[in-house]
Amino acid sequence: MLYLFLATDNDGSSQARSEARPAHIARLHQLQQQGRLLAAGPTPLPDNNAGEVSGSLIIADFANLDEAEAWIQSDPYVDAGVYAEVMIRPFVKALPDD
Repeated sequence: MLYLFLATDNDGSSQARSEARPAHIARLHQLQQQGRLLAAGPTPLPDNNAGEVSGSLIIADFANLDEAEAWIQSDPYVDAGVYAEVMIRPFVKALPDD
């Protein structure tokens, strides 16, 4: 089943985000290589020309909620204290048609 992760960054976590980014991206590439990643990317601040990030969105396939929770808890951004909170919800892809 697909799960949507919507993470909000802690204030002042941009340095920790930068340092943990390579390991975070490597984990996302693993999901992609396994055919389990639908989408992933940062959520910039509204109307932000400086490129500042407020969090992340990930949509990926996991067997169940427990597996999804375990996966995000071992993410480098979590380990580095980047995320203040992470919301996880089941997700149904309706469009676009494949």
